[in-house]
Amino acid sequence: MTEDISELADRLAKAAFGRTAIPPLSEQAPGLDVDAAYAIQGLAREAAGPLAGWKLGVTSRAERAQAGADAPVRGFLASANALDLGKPLASNELIQPRAQPEIVFVIGRDLSGPAVTAADVLAATASVATGIEILDSRYGGAQITTEDLIADNASAGRFVVGSPVPPDGIDLRLVGVMLEHNGQVVGTAAGAAALGHPAAAVAWLVRSLAASGEGLLAGQVVLSGGLTAAVPVRPRDVVVASIDRLGSVELAVA
Repeated sequence: MTEDISELADRLAKAAFGRTAIPPLSEQAPGLDVDAAYAIQGLAREAAGPLAGWKLGVTSRAERAQAGADAPVRGFLASANALDLGKPLASNELIQPRAQPEIVFVIGRDLSGPAVTAADVLAATASVATGIEILDSRYGGAQITTEDLIADNASAGRFVVGSPVPPDGIDLRLVGVMLEHNGQVVGTAAGAAALGHPAAAVAWLVRSLAASGEGLLAGQVVLSGGLTAAVPVRPRDVVVASIDRLGSVELAVA
């Protein structure tokens, strides 16, 4: 790959700032690989300010079908992109916003290492919550690759987290999930849609971070992966994510 990592990162940053989609980086840099893609994501992270936590992508069949990817990816959550409960989404700040429901983990103690399991994740979790992630790809047109998705921070846009509840006694594999869009049910799933168990998805994240010498920190949040296909949203829309025993989150779109 002859293109400079910083140049490719700059193209994505300009696309986000100008709210104009660009061709996938894999078309512009045919030699783009996973390591280079995470390096591009890393430059965006350095410029994003304080970190709220992490997110997983392509953890469900529905996501894989939409993204054309066959393995999970990770991205970071910038604190600046968190939405307060009740605050509408400013859709004019994004290129092509899409909403999906997530099980959110609030980490209670630091967790790292190359052999972390789902049980370790649950032991380190302070609380869980219903969340809505707003995806926003900076690409237009052609099919993207896994490397494109990673470089674009796993399509991170905005996110909102509902009221946290203790995870004790909740089998997160079996909780029912429903996504409503303007009063119509547009997606249903179970927690197991995220790699068989959302805690297993978070464990994958921790092991992935370990390869870079990082881990989860107490107080961070983790979006464990979209559980249904994402639905496009536009001004005056309302989306509601509901998860058994975790509650519901409503998000209006401005």
